[in-house]
Amino acid sequence: MNRRNFVKDNVILSGALGLGVTGLFAQNKRMGDHISMAPAQFNLKYAPHLGMFKASAGDDPIDQLNFMADMGFTAFEDNGMKGRSIELQRKMARTMENRGLSMGVFVAHEISWNKPNLTNGDISLREKFLKEIKESIEVAKRINAQWMTVVPGHVDLRLRKGYQTANVVESLKRACALLEPHGLTMVLEPLNFRDHPGLFLTDSPQAYEICKAVDSPSCKILFDIYHQQIQEGNLIPNIDASWEEIAYFQVGDNPGRKEPTTGEINYKNVFEHIHSKGYQGIVGMEHGNSRPGKDGEQAVIEAYKQSDSF
Repeated sequence: MNRRNFVKDNVILSGALGLGVTGLFAQNKRMGDHISMAPAQFNLKYAPHLGMFKASAGDDPIDQLNFMADMGFTAFEDNGMKGRSIELQRKMARTMENRGLSMGVFVAHEISWNKPNLTNGDISLREKFLKEIKESIEVAKRINAQWMTVVPGHVDLRLRKGYQTANVVESLKRACALLEPHGLTMVLEPLNFRDHPGLFLTDSPQAYEICKAVDSPSCKILFDIYHQQIQEGNLIPNIDASWEEIAYFQVGDNPGRKEPTTGEINYKNVFEHIHSKGYQGIVGMEHGNSRPGKDGEQAVIEAYKQSDSF
């Protein structure tokens, strides 16, 4: 549904019922005391997640999706989508289609945070990973998703890095053979050493090298600006250097991993830069809220308005 038509139709309906604008405002006030009637007009496709606007929208995932659309967001991401019931997945997909929300990433497989996964060449672990990719293909088709997140797992301290890289590349090539016929893309997410010590994939140049070795449109980079600020900094030059392999962005300010404007990253400049390069993809809001309740949720919306004002 077109948001402008939705608002227009509701204003007309309110007038027909004798409520007028005041009645519509009261209805919005019941939904949340700090909600603006006018949706934001963002330059980029920012994607909130479930729970980010829970105080304003309530517990129900469908109500939360509708709230996101009401606020002007045009995308949504859900790391835990694969674990939700098929009935809920379908219901969420219908809501996203009706409200013009593009589906962002979900996590495609079980991530090994404390032990090797794709790095050590274990055939049984590779087969488990490929089985999970097959399952995720069905989820992606069900929810109209294009991207899914992949993390190769922990380093194997008994193998030199080159061997581990070769093992990862081989597993990803086999996954691409499954994904390519469906036009789906796994995005590799480098994670920072502070929050996730011991993981194999940490840097954007490393992810770029792996994507080049895999050489498939189904294997690209998820450039999480929060992680890469901690891991390597030099954000805009590293984005430029990796650009042709980047398919997805996620954000969070540092320190704290909260909304833009709460930390050291100049998100207005970063957002303007990727927009100027013609980025048409999704920017996942993978962070917490700096303040609780409806006030904190409104602060998140205002932070994105401010950072997107270019």
